[in-house]
Amino acid sequence: MPELQAILPEAFQTRIRRAGIVNAWDDPGFKKAVIRHDRKNIIMAGVITNVCLVYPAISARQEGYNVQAVMDVSGSPFDISEEMSRRRMEREGVVLTTTNTLIAKLAQDWSRPQGGQLLRILFQDVLPKIG
Repeated sequence: MPELQAILPEAFQTRIRRAGIVNAWDDPGFKKAVIRHDRKNIIMAGVITNVCLVYPAISARQEGYNVQAVMDVSGSPFDISEEMSRRRMEREGVVLTTTNTLIAKLAQDWSRPQGGQLLRILFQDVLPKIG
C-alpha cells in the first residue's frame, strides 16, 4: 500500500519480502533480514495461509520470536485448509490478528498525526474493500 510508504517510510523501506521458497524462514535472505533488525516481534501475512504463512510463522515462533499472523490478508483455497492452518499456528503460539487490529496497535493514539493518517487508511482503504 503506497499510503503506508508515505506514513511509515522507514517501516515500509525495511519490510521483508519473501523470495519464493515455500517456507520463507528457510530463505537465508529472509531470515538474515529478520535477525539483522534484532527484534523479537514479527508481523506476518502471506498470499496463501496454508503455504506462505503457516510455515514461516511456526518456524519463527519455534526459534523464540513473537509472531502475529494477519489473517484477513491471507487466505486458503478451502475452508478446511484455512482452519487447519489457524489451529497449527495457534498451537505453536502464533497470535492471530486482523488488519484493523494491527493498524490500531501501530497507531497507539488516533489523535497523533500518524494515528489520524492510519485511521484514514483503515476507513478509506481497508474497510471498504473487505466490507
